[in-house]
Amino acid sequence: MPGKFDLKTAADGQIMFNLKAANGEIILTSELYTRKESALNGIESVRKNGATAASFERKTSAKGDCFFVLKASNGQTIGKSGMYASEASMEKGIASVMTNAVGSAVADLTQKA
Repeated sequence: MPGKFDLKTAADGQIMFNLKAANGEIILTSELYTRKESALNGIESVRKNGATAASFERKTSAKGDCFFVLKASNGQTIGKSGMYASEASMEKGIASVMTNAVGSAVADLTQKA
């Protein structure tokens, strides 16, 4: 079973998406968008940039947890991961995005209450 993009409305009414792995785990969360069309463009950007290792910026939080940010070719942030306890786990998360970004379908949940 491939991963999927869940497109949904955030609590403040803006649109966002999560990329989920085949096991249902969220591996990337988008920025917030004011328009659905912009969020769909963001998904296309994940598909394009998520296949390139150089598009991932590896970071460490103030608490010492690892996370990554996916950047577009223009340097703009497309999305970021959750926190990982180790660099090895973070690298597995990046690999999962690279595997799932290209072929995953979009589930449009914006119409649901």
